[in-house]
Amino acid sequence: MSDFDYLALDVAGREKRGSVRADSAEAARAKLDSRKLFVIKVEAGTGTAAEPLLSRNLFARRRLGAKQLTIFTRQLATLALVSPLEEALRTIARQTEKEHIRLVLLSVHGSVLEGRRLSEAMAREPASFPPLYRGMVAAGESSGTLPVILERLADLLERQAQVRSKVLSAVAYPIVLAAVAAFVVFALMVFVVPKVVEQFEDIGQTLPLLTRMVIGLSTFLARWWWAILLAVALAIFVVARAMRDESLRLRADRFLLRLPLFGRLVRDLHAARMARTLSTMVASRLPLLEGLRLTTQTVHNRALREASADIAESVRTGGSLSGALNKAGIFPPLLVYLAASGEASGRLDLMLERAADYLEREFDSFTATALALLEPAIIIVMGAVVALIVLSILLPILQLDTLAGSIR
Repeated sequence: MSDFDYLALDVAGREKRGSVRADSAEAARAKLDSRKLFVIKVEAGTGTAAEPLLSRNLFARRRLGAKQLTIFTRQLATLALVSPLEEALRTIARQTEKEHIRLVLLSVHGSVLEGRRLSEAMAREPASFPPLYRGMVAAGESSGTLPVILERLADLLERQAQVRSKVLSAVAYPIVLAAVAAFVVFALMVFVVPKVVEQFEDIGQTLPLLTRMVIGLSTFLARWWWAILLAVALAIFVVARAMRDESLRLRADRFLLRLPLFGRLVRDLHAARMARTLSTMVASRLPLLEGLRLTTQTVHNRALREASADIAESVRTGGSLSGALNKAGIFPPLLVYLAASGEASGRLDLMLERAADYLEREFDSFTATALALLEPAIIIVMGAVVALIVLSILLPILQLDTLAGSIR
């Protein structure tokens, strides 16, 4: 089949432009006639004009977020069991309240109406449907098990959403607590300390060293806070620009993996995600090499992406998955062992799923322990800083009392 661009009029006389897939121009005209369109022109095209230009909202955020994609997948998996695919897509699009999501789904629906497979229709919205997602949909269409594949995809996306939620909850509270602590200390140094220091200006005595240090820091913050903010913003900008260099980004990512706690956390999260994704794809009868190739594209850490690409190349040349994982040297031994057991028993999907479950439980335990230690640590540090500020104020007062007592 080929793509044919068309120009036609509907029953209301409105102009319709788009693309239709057919064996020939005559077959394309017949398809358009069946839709009650008056064909003006049909010509061979690339299929890029399937959506009328004027119907596009150029300012809309034309993509589905992770949560929206998960909901759509679950809905489509359910409706695909009881209704044709075209009707399921149309129903979901009509029930969607957000306009940008409706536009994406209508684009996919229109492409399916034109004769494209669902995976091909989703490829026209790459920002919403990543390659890994489209690959699994294509496998379901080829094997005739699309509803089952969609169910597994929905389970995979929901599990990934749970992991993301745990990561955010593990990171958000310490960050907020540290930010509040820093703001409180900054407010004390800029607004409280200068007012108190004014009382010691005329005592004619040398202030304690701690008091002089706090006064100097307070004066610096009060006068140059804008320069500090500007320097921080400039540093963030410079680092962001520098990270665009792939070689520098690779070195930075390797350094992150060598960090004692954070590196282990990143490795385990990547290993769990890789194991669960590969488990779903193997269970969906997608070739292991294709699964590795698609999974590699989703890895953000450059060092881990390089290792994943090496694993895919090793498997492509005839090596085993467990041997490639072991050779990479960055994956947990449990994942290597369970992968080898799965290959030996012919249940690779089950063993990978169990490995993912174990690694995610380890992550939950690790983050719970880290939070239990980090929260009191932040509070203790904040308390120590505030205590130093208070002590720097009290020392001159105590010094004045001592001088007054000696005079008496």
